[in-house]
Amino acid sequence: MKELFKNFEFYNPYYLALLVLVPILAIWLYKTRYKQTATLKLPATDGFGNFKTLKNRILPLLAVFLLLSTTLIGVGIARPRTVDVTTKTKKTKGVDIMLAVDVSASMLAQDLKPNRLKALKKTAVNFIKKRPNDRFGLVLYSGEAFTQVPITSDKRIVMNAIRKINFNQLFQQLEQGTAIGMGLATAVNRLKDSKAKSKIIILMTDGVNNTGEIDPNTALELAKEFGIKVYTIGLGTNGYARTPVSIDPAGRFHFENAKVEIDEKLLKKIAEETGGEYFRATDNKKLQQIYKHIDKLEKTEIIEKKYYNYEELYRPLVLGAILLIFIVGLLRYTWLKSFI
Repeated sequence: MKELFKNFEFYNPYYLALLVLVPILAIWLYKTRYKQTATLKLPATDGFGNFKTLKNRILPLLAVFLLLSTTLIGVGIARPRTVDVTTKTKKTKGVDIMLAVDVSASMLAQDLKPNRLKALKKTAVNFIKKRPNDRFGLVLYSGEAFTQVPITSDKRIVMNAIRKINFNQLFQQLEQGTAIGMGLATAVNRLKDSKAKSKIIILMTDGVNNTGEIDPNTALELAKEFGIKVYTIGLGTNGYARTPVSIDPAGRFHFENAKVEIDEKLLKKIAEETGGEYFRATDNKKLQQIYKHIDKLEKTEIIEKKYYNYEELYRPLVLGAILLIFIVGLLRYTWLKSFI
């Protein structure tokens, strides 16, 4: 029953107020009935037989027909109808987002739990899951940079690549250090030809630029030239953190408290000059809040169009009312004319 009336409505519902005339008309017809019908008072009717002729039986139906026609007119002019709504959505070209992740040895520092890299991996995957309409890519860098995943709409590939970031494997492949300029330039190179509405790089690091063939300021100018917005995130608490300082022949890291050094001045400059923002993630909660903030700032526009198909139901009601009024008039002024 609920589904039956789900798409039902009245275009002019205020006309339903006219239905209050129905009981008023009923009372009026009842009170005037005896004035319209001739009566004869007799001391007894036993000798006259049964007076319930056909005309006697049909006469009350005239009042019923009038009341019913009034009801149909009241409901009809309120215009009952059903509505079939079809919704079509159209996505814009969306947002292309390249994640540039620092994978230098200091990303194993334990000021974020269990360490910076693992905290970042978990948060980045959750961020991607919440943005189904965008494309993503992944760049990894330490002393050099390479594209792990080019820009793609297949988010499973990107999320799996992030989950599989293995520092021990990367340690054998990459030159050590922090080449922020290389990481940024590589991400820019992957986005420069994008036709997306917005092109964004989220650059994450926990150190200072100390190596690499491309200066960060040169990479910054490239980002500006191609209209790429850069959000920068400095990972690490203020003060000291347990950081790997050496590695033994078995490949095990030795940790000591070391001062956290992040080139915030550079990261702020990159963000401000490209129209992005700089954030400092000093713990896991703060890192999650940063990604939520970026998610709110960069939204893919969805255009939604609704098409309404109406089926009017008032016509049979009005036609029914007209038919009843015609029957009442026909009977009243022909067959029942002498009786009323």
